[in-house]
Amino acid sequence: MLPLLASLLLAQTTPPAPPKEYLRPQEVRSLPGALDSVPVFNSNSPELVLNEGILLSTFPPMGMKVPSVHLNYAFEGRFDLFSHHIAKGSEKDLRTLYTAVIVHNPGNKPVTIDLMQSASYLSQPDAPFIDLPPVQENNDGKVFSGPGGRAGSELLRPQAQTLIPPVLVIPPGENRLLFNLPIPVKTLSPPLNGRSTMQRLRSTGKVYLASLALFAKTDAQGNETPPELADWETLLKNADRSVPRDKTPTPIEQKKGNLIYSRVGGVSSGATWRGLVTDPGESSLAIPAEGKAISFGIATLHRGDLGTGQNQSAVMLERYPDTSYQAHGNYAVQYNLSLPLLNKSEKVKTVVVTIESPVKKENPQEGLYFFNPLPKAAVFRGTVRFRYSDDYGMPQTEYFHLVQRRGQEGSELIKLKLQPNSKRTVKVDLIYPPDATPPQVLTVKTLD
Repeated sequence: MLPLLASLLLAQTTPPAPPKEYLRPQEVRSLPGALDSVPVFNSNSPELVLNEGILLSTFPPMGMKVPSVHLNYAFEGRFDLFSHHIAKGSEKDLRTLYTAVIVHNPGNKPVTIDLMQSASYLSQPDAPFIDLPPVQENNDGKVFSGPGGRAGSELLRPQAQTLIPPVLVIPPGENRLLFNLPIPVKTLSPPLNGRSTMQRLRSTGKVYLASLALFAKTDAQGNETPPELADWETLLKNADRSVPRDKTPTPIEQKKGNLIYSRVGGVSSGATWRGLVTDPGESSLAIPAEGKAISFGIATLHRGDLGTGQNQSAVMLERYPDTSYQAHGNYAVQYNLSLPLLNKSEKVKTVVVTIESPVKKENPQEGLYFFNPLPKAAVFRGTVRFRYSDDYGMPQTEYFHLVQRRGQEGSELIKLKLQPNSKRTVKVDLIYPPDATPPQVLTVKTLD
């Protein structure tokens, strides 16, 4: 039982007020630009992996015990990989879960895969979810909360992780492991851990990929050894998809009622969204009037386009029938945006550029909605890079780590004084973190 004083204090505690929406009248626009056509091996279903099996296979179905599991999609040239899965142990079973990606060369010549960038982190101990301030300078890359945010921050810089070899050569007709990495739970309480992996790759020939899950092999004394290539090959040939599965997604044509996006399991199209953010038909973006703002959607999605009519979610080139219809959220996609800001007036203007997390709406009226007070759950944890010339003409590169709650207005990140009839370009880059819930907005506001 609680001590008497603690009981009295608890009884007198007023529960937090529920969040209330408020409208910020302003202009909201669709984001200029588009996704490129780089295919992405997108392994995120099931997110919680409780049993061994195939997570995602693009191998041909011929000769496989369960042909329907294999999507028969070959990668060649530039492609990306995104993988995020969680392991959960129990009192009776604390074995280490391994996830691996096996690559097959179907041709008669060796194929080389260049890992241009690669980052893989565990939730524990690499990047635990910790409470952080809404904004922190992150120029050294040492601020993170969650493995996806840490991996994305690293790829923004960029810097290669030494965990995975930078080049993989696959002999003709053979398989090789792109990675074979543990998700340990034995020392954790609760026994729950996750791993996020992001890779940017280039292949000199056609290859097939499969993401797989196996528990470590144990001997009589309980010592563990990682699965080897032969173990993964046996699993690939004989296994079905790992179960249990995630929730089945709501059909994309359904416009009303409960909505389940589900998790992505397949090949999505688009690794980078490149956009020149200007006024329609113009070469620059005229800053808004004093006290006004213009916002552009980031990761807008089906039934969450903030009234812009724009769904930025990457289309699926191949997918499992019980997984997401689109790559909702564009996890691991880089947004590469350039804002040529123009002050048309005869006065000096102070302009702020920031990122915000408004309430998800399909058809908001006359602006964006936010919450006061804010709910506890974070919807964005990640790093954003700004490149610009400061008020003295000096080039600057700044990284900010953001933690935002649902319905949270953004703090001032970049503040510029634009001279009369002058233009200045701000470049914004972010890799949409797996530890986020869309949509967000990029906002330009004129203070005075």
